[in-house]
Amino acid sequence: MNIKAVAQRAGVSTATVSRTINGSTKVRPATADLVRSAISDLNFYPNTNARALGSGRSSLYGLIISDITNPFFPEIAKAFEDVAVEHGKEVLMANTNYDPVRMETCVRRMLERKVDGVAILTSEMDDKLVKALSVRNIPIVFLDTGKPGKGISVVRIDYAVGVEHGMDHLIRLGHRRFAFISGPLQLASALTRFRAFNEGLARNHLITHQALIQEGNHRVDGGHDAMARILESGARPTAVMASNDLTAIGAMGAIYEHGLKVPDDVSVLGYDDIQLSAFTQPALTTIRLPREEIARIAFHALFRSNPQGANKPIDGEEHLVQSTLIVRKSTGPAKGQ
Repeated sequence: MNIKAVAQRAGVSTATVSRTINGSTKVRPATADLVRSAISDLNFYPNTNARALGSGRSSLYGLIISDITNPFFPEIAKAFEDVAVEHGKEVLMANTNYDPVRMETCVRRMLERKVDGVAILTSEMDDKLVKALSVRNIPIVFLDTGKPGKGISVVRIDYAVGVEHGMDHLIRLGHRRFAFISGPLQLASALTRFRAFNEGLARNHLITHQALIQEGNHRVDGGHDAMARILESGARPTAVMASNDLTAIGAMGAIYEHGLKVPDDVSVLGYDDIQLSAFTQPALTTIRLPREEIARIAFHALFRSNPQGANKPIDGEEHLVQSTLIVRKSTGPAKGQ
């Protein structure tokens, strides 16, 4: 089956079929419907590589994430792909594993595949990689890093408000002795959450022991080990805030291993609201980041910037996403203050 057979079936030229497949606005809607009907009737699958060579467009968007093992990112990837499929686009996904060197490899893959845009939902980006994409007029959208510019959009999450809501919740429960487990502080999002926690302490005139502040790795084992260090320091908190849900889940494991209970002895609060957090024992109180909204904004920022693969992307925008406190069973009244 080839493009000529589709043209004959639809009663149009092969050029019209090609333009329809490539999403050209020069084809009348009624004619495009005839072509799509012929494609469906004949079970014709266009050669996407040939289409990219002929049109200079691949109908392929790149999606770069930090950690495929963290449920937060697959949930974003699914939502991004769902909206991409709705718009007739495909997604090429890459995972950096929080490694800047690997990030460079991911960007190279995107360039080799001639993607029409890249959503970089990670923090390991440097200026030379941004330039490698922008000089090729490839639209970019970042998560929590960079500044809007020509073809560059940013989705920024208001982490500070989320941390503030979480801390206010714990203070209302009587907690005054807080611990905090951050993510890797070289990551912009982890550093922002860490700073928001310290600002919350200052705002509420609270002081915490240095041993109660520990750095994790945004994974379960990092949360477990950081919580173990906190408990073994002797400066026991009544509440611990974690930089993400996986860290919080690891922290709960360490709390139980030390003969304590959540939330009777130590309340635990996470960040992200991954699906697993609702099914831990006890269910995790957390700050919800709306993954579907983030993915939808990221896709439409790319699509708006370069909808037909033009050579000159338009100016990008900055989008602010709010987080929400989700109260479950891992937080309770403070004891022994």
